[in-house]
Amino acid sequence: MSKLKKDLAVVAVSGGMDSCVTATIANKSYQLAFAHINYGQRTEKRELKAFNDIADFFGVKERLIVDCTHLSKIGGSSLTDKKISVSKADLNRKEIPSSYVPFRNANILSACVSWAEAMNAKAVFIGAVYEDSSGYPDCTPDFFSAFEKMLDLGTKPKTKIRIKTPIIRLSKAKIIKKGKKLGAPLHLTWSCYQNEDVACGVCDSCALRLRGFQEAGLDDPIPYKPKTKYFKLKKLFTI
Repeated sequence: MSKLKKDLAVVAVSGGMDSCVTATIANKSYQLAFAHINYGQRTEKRELKAFNDIADFFGVKERLIVDCTHLSKIGGSSLTDKKISVSKADLNRKEIPSSYVPFRNANILSACVSWAEAMNAKAVFIGAVYEDSSGYPDCTPDFFSAFEKMLDLGTKPKTKIRIKTPIIRLSKAKIIKKGKKLGAPLHLTWSCYQNEDVACGVCDSCALRLRGFQEAGLDDPIPYKPKTKYFKLKKLFTI
């Protein structure tokens, strides 16, 4: 007896750890198509490499690279504007960090939903994290719930696409443990906001990732700058 064909899902894969674990979860129940967004970010080339490496790992043939460089022209983020410095990590920060790219997830989801509708996919997965994120307003459960309602109104009546955020309420440590348990290729991922060769270890993304691996009791498989040390009690990074 032949196996039932899986429904298709589009997965937004940045090349980072969260999207990698999300793709691993999606792979259990869906046939995968991977979408990646180039938006003029500092580590665009390294993220694209990670995206393709992860896609190769899962044997994903359907790949979409979306040019969203209008986000770099709009600016307003240290990830896209070289005039704005990437802030050193402060895991106690209350305000939205300079790395926030204005309404980025809406741009990502719009491209993914368009592709999903064209291919008759049933779901769009995105590796958004809320509880352990840097405070981005477009990473909240309410945002994704509202976006799903909007896509129901803005697509064909027969189109039924669900927005899936399977790790949104997990801490980084729990994401890492889940990824490890499921066999996610974490060694292929890249999280650093400002370096493409060796991770800086001091930006928000590196800080959250390193703390997550520390709390999970595991070693991070990617390289970091020498002498980077994490002070857990102070929640600071120094070089």
